Amino acid sequence: MAEQITIQQTKYIEISWTSGTIDEARKVARYLVQEHYVACAQIIPWIESVYLWNNQIETAQESKVTLKTVIDHYEKIKEIILKNSTYEVPEITYVHIVDGNVQYLDWIKQSTKTPLS
Repeated sequence: MAEQITIQQTKYIEISWTSGTIDEARKVARYLVQEHYVACAQIIPWIESVYLWNNQIETAQESKVTLKTVIDHYEKIKEIILKNSTYEVPEITYVHIVDGNVQYLDWIKQSTKTPLS
């Protein structure tokens, strides 16, 4: 029998975003934490991506950002990233956090309670 996933568990999400520069990643990540939209932003300063763009294979050096938050803030976070991204079509995806350390999930909840803006 499959395990039942509760609403409590699925309200937490992990957003994945790829930024064109480390400075862009830091600026947006710091703002999102400062304004309580996300509890935590983890930045991998350098990744190499290979992808198709306009029917050509491209290679780019990018920064990978992972954001921990609640689903209620997703649309606003996406809007902020889109407004500040240098990319025409930035990667912005999320997955539900369906289980985890209860204390950590509570910390996410407390840290994202009321955005300042």
